[in-house]
Amino acid sequence: MARAAPRPLPLPLRLLVLLCAVAFMVVFAVVLARLTLQPSPASEALTHTNLHPGRSLQAYLDQPALRDAFKQIGGNILLGVPFGVLAPVVAPRTRGFLRILFLTAVVMLLVEVAQGALVTGRAFDIDDVILNTAGALLGYLLVGRRMSRAVHTHRKKE
Repeated sequence: MARAAPRPLPLPLRLLVLLCAVAFMVVFAVVLARLTLQPSPASEALTHTNLHPGRSLQAYLDQPALRDAFKQIGGNILLGVPFGVLAPVVAPRTRGFLRILFLTAVVMLLVEVAQGALVTGRAFDIDDVILNTAGALLGYLLVGRRMSRAVHTHRKKE
């Protein structure tokens, strides 16, 4: 049985969703900048650049308190989710698994490079890029793809 085409939202509702998505994307960008680009001079001696995928994940999992590992890993995944939901709504040309994968990886890579190169007490960590990208893909697959289709699919006039 063939799947029915997604039912588009009425124009006023599409515009409202798009406007809200743009506003949430701005809020997301501000929150992302505050969480990742805020100097942490007290942590300067503790920061280490990680270029080896899985190294930080292993360090998190080796901690005695599983709660800390959950916070680190879960927090990085959750940080990417809004991007995967909002990017295809704000910019419909980004819709598609590989496009979201590429776009998120590039954006998060840039954030990590800026963090490691410019911010005191912060370091570049490839595992953060991987976890943020995984979160964005999760957000895209669960919500972003359908929401983007509902906003950007137009009803054909008969």
